Amino acid sequence: MKNGILMLAAVGALLFTSCKDNNNNASEKVKAENVESAAERDAQATVYPKMEFEESEHDFGNIPKGKNVEHTFTFTNTGQAPLVITNARSTCGCTVPTWTKEPIQPGETGEMLVKFNGSGNGQVTKTVTVTANTEAGTERLRIKAFVETEQNAS
Repeated sequence: MKNGILMLAAVGALLFTSCKDNNNNASEKVKAENVESAAERDAQATVYPKMEFEESEHDFGNIPKGKNVEHTFTFTNTGQAPLVITNARSTCGCTVPTWTKEPIQPGETGEMLVKFNGSGNGQVTKTVTVTANTEAGTERLRIKAFVETEQNAS
């Protein structure tokens, strides 16, 4: 068993050292135009879209229990690349977001519609997490309402 391990180690060392090319310096093989194109590609990779919402929180105020309400959040892509929203999810099933599916070009606006079904009691706050190709990767929106029951309705 020991002989087998030693033999395997010897073959591995032989293969590793035999691949070494002592006659050519690796830096001489690099083409200048490849370095320039890689630098240009990397510079473009650091350009991100940026989502700027007109408001990041909306208060529905007092609503009766079970009443469906909705609000449209408007945002602008103030970045330098097309904005793509890949997902939007809420902290529970009582809040449903829908959004602009097409890429939003720099300077253009988009919308995120958030529907809330009026569930819960008293002060309710829900968060919608928007996943997009921004530098941060996620943005957060909040809705809140005071859900009135028959007991606390005035």
